[in-house]
Amino acid sequence: MKKILVTGCAGFIGSHLCEKLLALGYHVSGIDNFDPFYDPAIKHKNLSNFIKHPNFEFVETDLADKIELEKKFSANIDLIVHLAAKAGVRPSIEDPSGYIKANIIATQNVLDMMKERNIKKMAFASSSSVYGNTKETPFSEEMDVSNPISPYAATKKACELINYTYHHLYQLDIINMRFFTVFGPRQRPDLAIHKFTKLIRSGKPVTLFGDGTTARDYTYIDDTLAGITGAIDYLFEHDNVFETVNLGNNQPVGLKKMVQTIYNAIGQQPNLKYAPMQPGDVDITFADITKANKLFAYQPTYSFEEGVKKFVEWYDETMK
Repeated sequence: MKKILVTGCAGFIGSHLCEKLLALGYHVSGIDNFDPFYDPAIKHKNLSNFIKHPNFEFVETDLADKIELEKKFSANIDLIVHLAAKAGVRPSIEDPSGYIKANIIATQNVLDMMKERNIKKMAFASSSSVYGNTKETPFSEEMDVSNPISPYAATKKACELINYTYHHLYQLDIINMRFFTVFGPRQRPDLAIHKFTKLIRSGKPVTLFGDGTTARDYTYIDDTLAGITGAIDYLFEHDNVFETVNLGNNQPVGLKKMVQTIYNAIGQQPNLKYAPMQPGDVDITFADITKANKLFAYQPTYSFEEGVKKFVEWYDETMK
């Protein structure tokens, strides 16, 4: 059976992906550095679900440290799913150099390892943030994304570009997967659905930034995983691949509706405050998923309401 390396394996998406790949029968090697962007104990808990699986091996290392990475990089990898990154739009404005190191330098190191160890295939986690405040919707992969409005978005765009360079120079097969606001059990605590659920359960008001008309293309974790495994299958089945695909839900949800849906799932009346829009935030994200559907039959199946219900159930079981 093929061996897949998952970077960022202890994170929200990474831990779910490792479980799915192990269930599918792959051998999985995981890398994480337990970055303190949020409580590392959460990541250790994520990892505990599968760290003892006989087909899983874990390496703790920082991808931005090339010397350390060269020592610990697992041999005989067939494909890499590169999820590891510093996430978050607003924090990147405060620490752009940290994002350049953790996202661009780390990705450069992974590509160099691929070249040196003859690993030919990678599925890379990019982001809908590369679209910036593009006015035309839905967002198509053919659009110009030369105007990122946060350092985080700029690093993801830079990684997409260097991925193409390595594809061109060294014949690496790469799919850039642009994720659109993934949510579900284990979602990072700094993200809106998790943060708002915690506030509501604590009896505190929810602060909305802007006038409540911003919208996000929320994508339930299981649908995102189906997209990632679709990209993996495509990479294993094809050579000379370089593609960029949106993995969204194709159904933006307005901020007011998002909050109302959480209140409905919890069974409480809204208690809201308003504050100005935050720097770097975009007005809307809206994925055109035609290309991913065409390449590997990507088609989300979870409604937003269904996903929020599942998240709240998980939160009440594990986080209260």
